[in-house]
Amino acid sequence: MTFALFSMDGLLFLLRWFHFFFGVIWIGHLYYFNFTQGPFFTETDATTKSNVVQKLLPRALWWFRWGAMVTMATGLLMLMIRGHRDGGAIFATSWGLAILTGTALGLLMWANVWFVIWPAQKVVIQSALQVASGGQPIAEAAARGVRAGVASRTNTLFSLPMLFFMGSASHLPLTFGPAPSFGALAAVIGVILLALELNALKGKLGPLTTVKGVIHMGFVLTAVLYVAMELLTK
Repeated sequence: MTFALFSMDGLLFLLRWFHFFFGVIWIGHLYYFNFTQGPFFTETDATTKSNVVQKLLPRALWWFRWGAMVTMATGLLMLMIRGHRDGGAIFATSWGLAILTGTALGLLMWANVWFVIWPAQKVVIQSALQVASGGQPIAEAAARGVRAGVASRTNTLFSLPMLFFMGSASHLPLTFGPAPSFGALAAVIGVILLALELNALKGKLGPLTTVKGVIHMGFVLTAVLYVAMELLTK
């Protein structure tokens, strides 16, 4: 008797299953922070906000960051297996362009989680704990919280095109022209994403200040990247 899971396709399926599961955990918490907790913090009293930061936020951030880690690990492992099995030319296909674009967005989001948001939020949590125990707040906590907020809103912005291209890889194939400009496409996408990431690291919220704004900008970014992909592959 042969079990379908005990094969290379079965391994890829299991990795994809875990990728979906931990991706839901990651992006679900991202949307909770931005769509639910953030607006709640602007309306609630200081005591309630402090309690949330001390007791709820550490738990949510644990699932958030490790969801991101496992999502990226399983995704990269799937890409390695596909590349080894099918050859590097698979990444010059419609599937490859879409999946690599989604991966680039996901990698930036993962890096923001682990190297911007989580380090900043640790300072915010520690400051809240010190104040609750009668101590002094950490001077840099407010600024670190603002930077984490910009990075988190940027991740929300990135999440819309990331989900679009992950889904379109298998469900919205592109038709290439006789001389697709893969290099130009990579340059255009790279410049756009790096500019937005630089803003996440050094800039301000701007149109990402509101939930409505970040959703609208997410759809705009998705449209820009999609149109660039269509035009430069014809």
